[in-house]
Amino acid sequence: MDISSLIIGAVATGAIVYFFMQSKAQAGAAKVADEARQKAREEAMREAERATRDAEAQRQAAETARIEAERLKSEAEALRQKAQIESENLQKKLELEAEAARQKAELAAKELAIKARQEAEASVEQKRIEVTRVEQRLGQKEEQLEKKAAMYDQRDAELVRREQRARDAEREQAAADERYQALMKEARERLEKAAGLSSEEAKRQIIEGIVEDANREASKLVKRAEEEANEEARARAGRIVGIAIQRYAGEYTCERTVSTIHLASDEQKGRIIGREGRNIRALEAATGIDFIIDDTPETIILSGYHPVRREVARRAVEELLKDGRIHPARIEEVVEKHAKEVDASLKDWGEKAIFELGLTNFHPEVLKLMGSLRYRTSYTQNQWQHAIEVGFLVGAMASELKLNVKDARRAGFLHDLGKAVSHEVEGGHAVIGADLAKKYGEKDHIVHAIRAHHDDVKPESILAHLVAAGDAISGARPGARSENLDSYVKRLEDLERISLSFPGVERAFAIQAGREMRVLVDNAKVSDEMAVMLSRDIARKVEDELTYPGQVKVTVIRETRAVDIAR
Repeated sequence: MDISSLIIGAVATGAIVYFFMQSKAQAGAAKVADEARQKAREEAMREAERATRDAEAQRQAAETARIEAERLKSEAEALRQKAQIESENLQKKLELEAEAARQKAELAAKELAIKARQEAEASVEQKRIEVTRVEQRLGQKEEQLEKKAAMYDQRDAELVRREQRARDAEREQAAADERYQALMKEARERLEKAAGLSSEEAKRQIIEGIVEDANREASKLVKRAEEEANEEARARAGRIVGIAIQRYAGEYTCERTVSTIHLASDEQKGRIIGREGRNIRALEAATGIDFIIDDTPETIILSGYHPVRREVARRAVEELLKDGRIHPARIEEVVEKHAKEVDASLKDWGEKAIFELGLTNFHPEVLKLMGSLRYRTSYTQNQWQHAIEVGFLVGAMASELKLNVKDARRAGFLHDLGKAVSHEVEGGHAVIGADLAKKYGEKDHIVHAIRAHHDDVKPESILAHLVAAGDAISGARPGARSENLDSYVKRLEDLERISLSFPGVERAFAIQAGREMRVLVDNAKVSDEMAVMLSRDIARKVEDELTYPGQVKVTVIRETRAVDIAR
């Protein structure tokens, strides 16, 4: 078999396969078409049935809608009828409410009319009461005016009596002159009789007699003048001082020139000291305060007369103990921080003080200096509180004397200004304070009152005397100050020594904690008139030689004892 026959056979076979596959495909396509037509008919039937069902449902829905519309129509009619009924009822109700409101308004109007009438009557009654009060006040003022007129009459009578006393004194002086002339005449007669004496001796005897008589007359006049002045001044001064003390009663914060810090345990002392004492040396160098660490349990003592530095040291140590980090660098940081805080607080304390006193217009440096007195004490009396109290006391006394109260309070408040820097500047604190007050623009009479309150200069105004009195009252009353035993005993001894230094004094006793001296004199050497002069001389010498709070009363006692024996 050759190749061509093979090819022809293959082609024929392929053709047969092709025609077979084509006929098979046509048969499959016809089958598929039949199936599709069958499915289409079934689908069309289903759609027709669905459309029929939908049409029936729509017909039923339309019937339902018709029925619902008829129901709604009937409900609407019912609602319309109901609304008409409610409208009629509401109209009737409104008519009833309107009638009730009208009646209520009429009742309210009647009540308002009654209330207005009552208020008018009450107002008239109030006016009547006010008129009565005004009449009473006028009556009181008239009574006060009558009392003042009576007081002025009394003053006029007192002036008349004083003029009469002055005239009597002039007559006594004239009588004394006459007695002097008589004494001179008698002296000349004695001189003539004493021809046996030398002229110098006779002259000396005559002069001694004249001097003794003159001293006796002068003592009598001094005693009479003092009694008259004291009688008037005692009542008035007592009233003024009593009012001032009653109007101010301040509290005291007792502090001293050392501060103490309480520790949780004695182990903290070692931490404060540090290795080889480096911490305590750093603290003392940074604060300028001595740290005393001894056997006192759980206590460190800070000693230094600079109160602000002592406060800085106290705060710094308390923070270091609380923080736990204690080393030289940390110490310097904490001390610097608290130094700034304390410095800022000084002005706040000054402003708080002038706010309490009702004063204004102070130089900022003055406020800082006065604020620093918060940390300064004198005999354990806090000087910031003392300054405020003296301000109030001087203001109260000035008010009674009809003086400028603001200036009085200002002078009393600033009187110890110098104590804020007295540890840094030489001189008495009164002079230093006056110089500072003048530097910062205070008025001249206030500067003088500050300078004179401890007699560094002679007081030349009433205000200066009031400031000195207020300072004495604040420092002298019980509980204000205290002092150590040695200085207290030394002051009592000095009082007795000064009293015993005068001739004629037998014994002297300091009583009432040094507030009074009782001096017993020899009645043969000291007369009643001389006792008056002796009490004045002792008081002046005490003022010149001693420093003390308050005042010292000197009482000279002279007695005569007559003794006889019945046998």
